[in-house]
Amino acid sequence: MKLTVLGCSGSVPGPDSAASSYLVTAEGFNLVLDLGSGALGSLQRHLAIPEIGAIGLSHLHPDHCMDLCGLYVSAKYAPGAPIPRIPVYGPPGAAYRMALAYDLPLDPGMEEELEFHAWQSVQQIGPFTVRTAEMVHPVPAYAIRVEHGNKSLVYTGDTGPNDALVELARGADLLLSEAALPDNDPKNPTDLHLTPADAGEQAEKAAVKRLVITHVPPWYDRETQAENARKTYPGPVELATPHAVFDI
Repeated sequence: MKLTVLGCSGSVPGPDSAASSYLVTAEGFNLVLDLGSGALGSLQRHLAIPEIGAIGLSHLHPDHCMDLCGLYVSAKYAPGAPIPRIPVYGPPGAAYRMALAYDLPLDPGMEEELEFHAWQSVQQIGPFTVRTAEMVHPVPAYAIRVEHGNKSLVYTGDTGPNDALVELARGADLLLSEAALPDNDPKNPTDLHLTPADAGEQAEKAAVKRLVITHVPPWYDRETQAENARKTYPGPVELATPHAVFDI
């Protein structure tokens, strides 16, 4: 598998990065995890829209899904349209929420261009076995484990610390973990995001092989967040940056 960072800015797009979006490829199949604000532009540096095999949404906050609106427009109106419907996996109600986002009639909404499916605990998407577990966040949110052959990566989405994430990430080759909050800030809300210390602790408990820090808001320093994660995780800690590529 190959993981390409399309957008890694947390909560909002930043000056040098779109919001959350990640491309996972194997056997010529392109699985996009999240398509946050600004990510559709970044995606097109790596593949054409008709080459998208499927999309998986961790949750329905705008920084993780809002560029589905642009994708809908491209699939409907760009030269060569209509293209085959693109499968979109996400929380229940995603089709309804995205129709509202673009002010479309609820029937058909975006469903003539996008084929919406609710996450199951396990499903086959192209060559990937994809497992999910519900996280702790103000809206329904899922961590996503993508397996191909004997390799696996886990994407936390947005979450506070929880045992379900540790179990889903158990033994993964790569954990792509958000670290949106600073360490040791008494103002940090609970059940919202991870700190770098949290990310490192969850990675160590799950015995993952590599930790990649992502979803750092532009008002914090990415390098500092990654460095702080090294204090609680003894393995390799890397940093997601726009268009970085990780071989798994």
